[in-house]
Amino acid sequence: MPTRGAPPSLEEIDAVFGALAHEARRHVVLVLGHLGGELPSGYLAARFQHSWPTTTRHLKVLEEAGIVEVQRGGRSSRYRLDRERLERVVGGWLRHVQPVDPAKTWPATGPKTTRALDKRFRKKGNSR
Repeated sequence: MPTRGAPPSLEEIDAVFGALAHEARRHVVLVLGHLGGELPSGYLAARFQHSWPTTTRHLKVLEEAGIVEVQRGGRSSRYRLDRERLERVVGGWLRHVQPVDPAKTWPATGPKTTRALDKRFRKKGNSR
């Protein structure tokens, strides 16, 4: 997944993953992603078994997280997926879980056994 721009902040990552934590919001993202372009809120609401207020709350969460952009006109709203932001934030987070270069090694530090750990603990004057 390509990433663009500055790496995402922790706040951005929390906002995006928090918004995507709910199944209905993930579904909205998938619908917008597959159908592309802008979709009216009524069309999106018709695809769910939720009440209108629940649907609009889900859309608001996605908007506040920056996952969707909204074009409001009169009584209608059209939603578009902000693919670039989603790719930057999710892609930026995924970079942290990519495999480590096998040539990279870490020096072994610290006690190797529980007995050695216990000795180290007692040597520092700590008691149980």
